[in-house]
This record gives sequence, C-alpha cells and structure tokens, in this order.
Amino acid sequence: MNNAADIRIEPIAGDAVHAFLGDLARLRMTVFREWPYLYDGDAASEEAYLAGFSRGKGAIIVAAFDGDEIVGAATGSPLQEHTEEFGPLFHKHGHDPDDIFYCGESVLLAAYRGRGIGHAFFDHREQHARTLNAAHGYRFKYSAFCGVVRDAGDPRAPTGYRPLDGFWEKRGYRKVDGLIGHYEWREIGEQHETRKDMQFWMRTL
Repeated sequence: MNNAADIRIEPIAGDAVHAFLGDLARLRMTVFREWPYLYDGDAASEEAYLAGFSRGKGAIIVAAFDGDEIVGAATGSPLQEHTEEFGPLFHKHGHDPDDIFYCGESVLLAAYRGRGIGHAFFDHREQHARTLNAAHGYRFKYSAFCGVVRDAGDPRAPTGYRPLDGFWEKRGYRKVDGLIGHYEWREIGEQHETRKDMQFWMRTL
C-alpha cells in the first residue's frame, strides 16, 4: 500500500463512467457489507442499480487509485436523474428536486480511511455540481446525501464504532428533520430485500 501522497484522486464523468462500473460494484459489495449497511449484495442487484446511475447525463464517479487499482469511489448526479422517486419527498419538504445535486455512495477500503480521501470525494462532487451549473444549464442550490438509520443500541454495531455525523457536519451538511427516504436491499442474514430508512443531509452549494 502506498503513502497517502501517492493516492491519485480522479474525477470521471460522461461516457467514461461506464468503464468503471465494475470496480464501483466491487467496492460497494465489499464496503457496504460492513456496519451500518450490512449489504448482502449480488451482481444482478449491482447491475440494475448502476445501470440507472450511469444513464444520468450529469453523473460523476470520483475514484481513488493506488497505482492502477481503484481502492475507493464516490458518486454523484442530479437527483432527478438518479432517483426520481425522491422528488415528491423533497417537494413535500419545500425543495424543488431540480435544485438538488445528489451525492450517492462513498466507498473506501478500510486500509485507506482516515487519510483525507473522504474530503476529496466531497470536494470533487460539489465542484462538479457547480460546474454543471455554470456550463450545462443546471441550477443546483444544494448538495444532499442520505445515510441509513440505525438504532444507537443495535447490538450488531462493532465495538468502538463512531458514526460519520461529525465528519459530515464539518463539511457543512446538516440533517433535515423528517426528510427520510427509503432504499431496499438484502441484509446479511435476510432472505429477501427489506425497506431501510435513509436520513437526508443537505448543504448549500
């Protein structure tokens, strides 16, 4: 494993994202298997999800490379191009969905955490949203993401686990009371997909 200075962060947008979907699926199935997502992913589910993401004209993958290996990735896209069903939820809370740039997953192998890569992922996605505004006619006012809701006392949480709330708050994000969406996936130990509550966080761009 290289030093932090040797990790290359590369934004990938447009048609180029298609070449990296396999790496993104691999990272999602590895990292999201950990707490708090406990995602028991499979290739078919990944293919369906990432096909939808990659169709967005404003989509971006920010990839972290250690040499030629992708060790982390984060995604972003206009909310309406990524998950249209969240539109009514934002409308209900007084936000036009067209104003929202959606930061999707941020997945990084454990050995590379705590080295500033998470900040780089957000920096590139937020700048991409501003670039879409300036050069491509979008009008994003906010950046938003969501995280799974878990009970604080859930016995499955690893000893010493610390949620990322403090990191997100340092980035200027705040929880939006009541703005809770839903995704479905199969958890480790489940036979079928079940609905999971997802709390949205937002900041002004």
